Amino acid sequence: MIDYGSETRRINAIINAGARTRMTDIRFLEKEIEKWKQSPVRRDMLLAERYYQGDHDILHQGRMVIGKDGKLEKAENLPDNRIVDNQYQKAVDQKKNYILSKPFTITSENDTYAVLLKKILNKKFMRSLKRVCGDSINGGIGYLYPYYNEQGELQFKRFNNYEIIPFWADEEHTELDCFGRPYQLDGYEGETEKTYEFFELYSRDGVDRYQLDGSRLIPDVMNPSGAHYLVEQNDPDGKHVEVPYNWERVPLIPFKRNAHEIPLIKCCKSLQDGINRMVSNFENNMCEDSRNTILILVNYDGTDLGEFRKNLSQYGAVKVRNDGSGSGGDVRTLTVEVNAENYRAILEIFKQALIENAKSYDAKDNRLTGDANQMHIQTIYQDIELDAQDMDSEYQAAFEDLLWFVDQYLASTGQGDFEQVEVDITFNRNILVNETELIDNCMKSVGFLPTKMILQKHPWVDDPDAALEMLEEEEQKKMEQMDPYQQAFAQAGQGNDPEGGGIDGGSEEG
Repeated sequence: MIDYGSETRRINAIINAGARTRMTDIRFLEKEIEKWKQSPVRRDMLLAERYYQGDHDILHQGRMVIGKDGKLEKAENLPDNRIVDNQYQKAVDQKKNYILSKPFTITSENDTYAVLLKKILNKKFMRSLKRVCGDSINGGIGYLYPYYNEQGELQFKRFNNYEIIPFWADEEHTELDCFGRPYQLDGYEGETEKTYEFFELYSRDGVDRYQLDGSRLIPDVMNPSGAHYLVEQNDPDGKHVEVPYNWERVPLIPFKRNAHEIPLIKCCKSLQDGINRMVSNFENNMCEDSRNTILILVNYDGTDLGEFRKNLSQYGAVKVRNDGSGSGGDVRTLTVEVNAENYRAILEIFKQALIENAKSYDAKDNRLTGDANQMHIQTIYQDIELDAQDMDSEYQAAFEDLLWFVDQYLASTGQGDFEQVEVDITFNRNILVNETELIDNCMKSVGFLPTKMILQKHPWVDDPDAALEMLEEEEQKKMEQMDPYQQAFAQAGQGNDPEGGGIDGGSEEG
């Protein structure tokens, strides 16, 4: 029997070994850069970012009519409104905030490790992670780059996903062999503003830096190749020197939307374009009046229709003639009736289809009105929750890679060796809840479940550890307030029974 798993790994190893031997070939890198710039993956990333920013295709398309040869041509004399109703941006924001608007929870058996992680994965990190989450939704994948700042602290920088060329070590895209980063910087050549292109290749051996001149790579003399980072140390003579170090792994952490890295724009672009067209066409039809709509002329006093249109637009009047045959001149409009209900119905169909295809939710759903129970709420959030579960699985794997860099940093700075310590990262969904129902369930769980577990489910608690600490402080204060009364009670008991016989000091004869 053939072990297809082993055979696949063997073939991949041969291919990747060949790729690594060619990786130093400048020509190979030049061809990979050109291929990446024209690739459908990068094109979808740029398209998604453009649509999120509100730059939709309809803004670059004029109103078209059928020309004299039967082909479509641009109409310059008709209302041409181009309206963007950006439902795509709304869907992206919903998904991003659903999983990351609340701080994630860090739990570990080692309290010291948990405190250190909260210090590193702080609000600044959350801001970067939220932007990476938007990248992974928009373009299918987002990237964080670990580095040391000037103070020697570990930081994480977001790289634009369309500026990263990943060279994967396996076909499942779980491990990076290396990655390239072509990017642009604006500068001056003399007094002329110019855009410069650069390329960096990151591997376990360090960073190779080049300047991109057209399609040719030239070593960057201003910023030469080197190690991942430098550490200041004292040499035997006591002088400060910078010692180069490399990470044992490729310093890039990919965050995927799903296993197939499918960008959201591929699921709903046509629906978003349909919404824009419907809204724009409706306004175009509403803007058409007697001065720019279709006219029927009877016995018109003139022959030039262009002159007729100009006079009508300028003076709002038209001169007709009577030919003496009893049939007087006339001007009538050919009216196309605009039914607003038809547009409203089509728009509703498009918007609901976009919500379903984007796996988001309708915040105006009728089931959320009144006293909605938790079952109704969960039904409305079912699609976005399914997508969030895929993202959660991918993000958990990404956090394993991220925590490896954190553990290396903590060990190198003498803060502790936590590489074997278990830690859980819990993403707290931003879901609408029936608070009364949840609080009631939490109250019923007291005595059956640990307090910390109950606090994790309570709708008012964001940080269970902080809430538990506050409860303990409150309990301690109650004990301290009760102390004087307990002491007075004990002293009173001793006064009634000096021999220690209890508060009942009466004799048998009494």
